[in-house]
Amino acid sequence: MKKNGLVITIAFLVFSSFGMHKFYTAIYQIEFVPKKKMIQITTRIFIDDLNEALEKKYKQKVYIATEKESSQDVEWMKKYLAEKFQIKVNGKLKPMIFFSKEVEENVVICYLSIKEISKIKTLEVENSIITEVHDEQQNIIQAKFNGEKHSLLLTSENTKGMLK
Repeated sequence: MKKNGLVITIAFLVFSSFGMHKFYTAIYQIEFVPKKKMIQITTRIFIDDLNEALEKKYKQKVYIATEKESSQDVEWMKKYLAEKFQIKVNGKLKPMIFFSKEVEENVVICYLSIKEISKIKTLEVENSIITEVHDEQQNIIQAKFNGEKHSLLLTSENTKGMLK
């Protein structure tokens, strides 16, 4: 599974440089930083897919990562991420803090964190981002904790996974 994750990551990066894409994939990198007692999260989501999902949810045109982006668009994105992407550490749901975002080609990269984590025994990830607009959506989770790398492939049919 680890090799497959690397291949998918490389394919995502190669294809993300094109204007239009014919596949629906997002990558979520989760890394535990023991010295900071924190989990750092980086998301990579195609801008057009994210805007489409936000428009479906909020019934208004949304302009994330464009010149027309409004503060309301960003608030909706934060709320959407919080609802659709959740992490349980050692069986307990932990709130994520949204730090910032940036744009790279046609991908929006979001930076989040979870604080006050002293150790991780289990990490349960639920991710249904974009799955309500594209059944083919694949959310790739790459996690690093306790000196090991882990990965999950979440889809519209399987939106939850456990890492130990």
